[in-house]
Amino acid sequence: MAELPVRGRTILLVEDTSEMAAEIEGELARNGYLVSTVASLPSTEQLRTGTWSLLILDRLLFGSDALPTLESWRRHGIRIPVLVVSALSSVDEIARGLKAGADDYLAKPFELAELGARVEALLRRLADVPVTRLVFEDLEIDLIEQKAFRRGRQLNLFPRELTLLEYFLRRPDQVITRTMLLNDIWRQNSPVENNVVDAHITNLRKKIDDKDRPSRIANIRGVGFMLRKGG
Repeated sequence: MAELPVRGRTILLVEDTSEMAAEIEGELARNGYLVSTVASLPSTEQLRTGTWSLLILDRLLFGSDALPTLESWRRHGIRIPVLVVSALSSVDEIARGLKAGADDYLAKPFELAELGARVEALLRRLADVPVTRLVFEDLEIDLIEQKAFRRGRQLNLFPRELTLLEYFLRRPDQVITRTMLLNDIWRQNSPVENNVVDAHITNLRKKIDDKDRPSRIANIRGVGFMLRKGG
């Protein structure tokens, strides 16, 4: 079976018990995962802009139920797969967790091998699902509806601008040459001047950038452009 790419093996673990966190981290690390561990719930914005592929969530953090926060994440469009682990193991409690937005629910106590198998299954399932949304930091495109959003608000983009943004979102932190844009986006029999490309990039920047910060579509001198994290 083919290995998942590195970007598909990054996990955020939310666990308030240091001993349990260490055991889970160790098991996942042995299976090739990159794990970031925190003891408190991340914000919606942190999840929106983060690059984790999976969230493992201890339902009871310092005695408080995390399910209301999970429900809030889902209402705000956070789609990261979530595996809830909890000592609340009755059928009703598991059902509550799944209804709140968990993709899987593992009752404590559990074997670490089972946790690893659940994680692998969730990520394999995710890899088989066609991509319908592209996300980079606070930028997002709904590929089905053909709509773009920034910080949850729809952007008023012309069709060519939307196509440009999609092209960059599919290639974050990669150099995009003008030749690539001309060949892949301006597919015309007659040649298109570079200044036409630059004009569209300029217009797109005005709609996705903060005025007082460097553009996230950076100029790579003599080469082209790169979509990078906001300044």
